[in-house]
Amino acid sequence: MEKPCRIFLIGLMGAGKTTVARSLAQRTGLEFVDSDHEIEREQGCSIAALFARDGEAGFREVEARAIDALTQRGGLILATGGGVVLREDNRRALHDRGVVVYLRASADELAHRTRNDRSRPLLQTGDPRAKLRELFRQRDPLYRETAHFIIDTGRPSVAMLANLVLTQLELAGVLDPAAYVTGAASAGASGGYSGGAHTRTRRSER
Repeated sequence: MEKPCRIFLIGLMGAGKTTVARSLAQRTGLEFVDSDHEIEREQGCSIAALFARDGEAGFREVEARAIDALTQRGGLILATGGGVVLREDNRRALHDRGVVVYLRASADELAHRTRNDRSRPLLQTGDPRAKLRELFRQRDPLYRETAHFIIDTGRPSVAMLANLVLTQLELAGVLDPAAYVTGAASAGASGGYSGGAHTRTRRSER
């Protein structure tokens, strides 16, 4: 029996998980799912409101239930929240049930991308850049532990970054380009990858 295709994107806030996952879904015909959006829909409020109401610990419990359910669905590309790797059960579910791609960006680059974003509770501090550096130090090893592939994003466009992820997954045999060649060709008409990001393959063992 063919194994369901599940691709999970992880990384810090601002790494581009949602936009890249949406682009990949459009190209491949797989379902696009964002775990934070699913949580907001289920809870009837924003992530910021959940943090304010239940604290980070309460939110992580809700997130863990969502990740357990979502990682058992087939045929999807899942964008996850930045803190999803803090719990071991989440890391195990992601790693064991699908193919995990870590979109890696430096804290300084993430600070630039999120400088006008007021929707992220953990960045509502006097020094968001320092907070991102702290989060990077804490979480980068966990992302690496969980990922099968690591992509250093640099500053390419969404289309270029999606092209890079797609190519890496095709070369690894995760995706079959013959299954969606028409859609991929039209979606990629803007041109191929031209630099600014780097990929590393990591087949990790547990």
